[in-house]
Formats: sequence, structure tokens, C-alpha cells
Amino acid sequence: MSERHPIIAITGSSGAGTSTVTRTFQNIFRREEVTAAVIEGDSFHRLDRKSMKIRMAEEEARGNRHFSHFGAEGNLFEDIESLFRQYATDGTGKCRKYLHNADEAAPYGQEPGTFTPWEDIPAGTDLLFYEGLHGAVKTETVDIARYPDLLIGVVPSINLEWIQKLIRDKTQRGYSQEAVVDTILRRMPDYVNYIVPQFGLTHVNFQRVPVVDTSNPFIARDIPTADESMVVIRFAKPKGIDFQYLLNMINGSWMSRANTIVVPGGKMELAMQLIFTPFIWRMMERKKRALGLG
Repeated sequence: MSERHPIIAITGSSGAGTSTVTRTFQNIFRREEVTAAVIEGDSFHRLDRKSMKIRMAEEEARGNRHFSHFGAEGNLFEDIESLFRQYATDGTGKCRKYLHNADEAAPYGQEPGTFTPWEDIPAGTDLLFYEGLHGAVKTETVDIARYPDLLIGVVPSINLEWIQKLIRDKTQRGYSQEAVVDTILRRMPDYVNYIVPQFGLTHVNFQRVPVVDTSNPFIARDIPTADESMVVIRFAKPKGIDFQYLLNMINGSWMSRANTIVVPGGKMELAMQLIFTPFIWRMMERKKRALGLG
């Protein structure tokens, strides 16, 4: 952790809602005039799209049907840790972008599914903001989770996560049901070993839970809407959290445990604004004092 160069990390699996959290923080940064170095977790994949397909085929030919983007072999965990450590020390580091589609790739004159060259993080940023799959990974060789000053986990219930992936990949990417199920099964060991353990290390977790029947995600035709969901918000250390204020401000919310508040799905962004804006205030005040500006 660093008072001079703080780090915020959002970690969660694909389709979990990390983009909603990112959008909320962008609004807070703009309103509070905070300049963030934004880091995309996908930029730390070890292989580009074409190379990943080749490697997956090679691994499958060897009998390994579980090589995936979720695990250590598919990612540069050491580079994420190195970036966090360097930024926490002096506010510098190297970053790049992963170009997901043609629109993202066009300005760089590259193919979709490739990486831009590594470059220096712009000078003078107030904090580093990471959003991706592995912001709190801890293994025998790396401990990424020890560096962020604020670690946020975002995860849906598992059946909801599968529904979102199945519908997105079939309707937007043209995959067959069988291909999507195969991807889910291939990722499962890495999901259990690398994704799930992170949520025991985060400071705050957001979990969207549907209140409609998702018993069989493989036959679902629609993704449950925000109004058909509740969001469970768990604080690892609830001391200092004004739960009564949150209950008063968020209609329909209640406490399920001493460290857990439940809010209607449609109020998730409001809850984030109310919870994290004070975090940013305190973070920036500590930074000013550490730099002798307070």
C-alpha cells in the first residue's frame, strides 16, 4: 500500500459487472478531478488471440483440456505484481492495451486480438486503477493482493455468470451452445484455483444475485435484469462504514449480517457512489499530506 501513489484494483470474472464498477469510478474521478492511470487486466494476457488459439490446440493435443485465460500459464502475473510494486514506490510503470475488436484496433493500425507496444504510464497521475481478472491473485510466487489500497471484488452468482456468458457468446459472438459450454468446462479448474480465492482477499465484494429462477442456466433465454436482482455488498472490515447512512439513502436496502448490506440491483451504482466517494476523498487527503501539500 502507498499513501503517495495509491492503487485501486477491481477484480472479477468475465461478465461479472466489472465494467459497471469502472464506469462508476470514472464518474467519481471526473467529478473529484482525480487523474487515474487506467490499467486493463486483459493487457497482461501472455498470448495474443491467434497465439492463444494455437497454444490451446497444442495443450489439448497433449491431453490438457484446461488451459485458459484464467490461470497462471495464460497470464503475466509477475508483470502485474511488478507494475503494482513500482507504481506504489514512485508512481511509474509500463502498460499496454489489448485490442478486443476492430474499433479498438483501427487507431493503432493493428489487427483485433493483438497488443499495443509497452509504454510508460503518463507522468503526474494521482492513482493507478486496475480492472481485470487478477487484481488480487496470490500464489506461491506472487502476491498481487498486498499492493492495492482498495481491492474490490465483483462477482455474480455462478448460474447467473453462466447465463450471461452463454447468451453473450451465442448472440454477440456467434458461438454454438456446445462451444460455450466447452469453454466454461475448460476454465473451471483455473476459475476455482485463481479467480475464486481472490474474493477472500478483497476489501469489498459486490455479488449480484437473481431473484428469478436460474436453476438451469443452459436453457435460459434472458439475462435477469437489474430489477430482477439484489446486490450483496460485503465489507471485510466494516469499522468506519456508516451503514445507517447507506440504509437511509438506498431505498429497499437492509443488513443481512453485521458486515453485509443488501441493495436492489438497480441501486448498485448509487451504492458504489455513496461507498467509494469517501474512500477517494480520504485517499487523496493522505496523498497530499504524504507529499507535504496538506
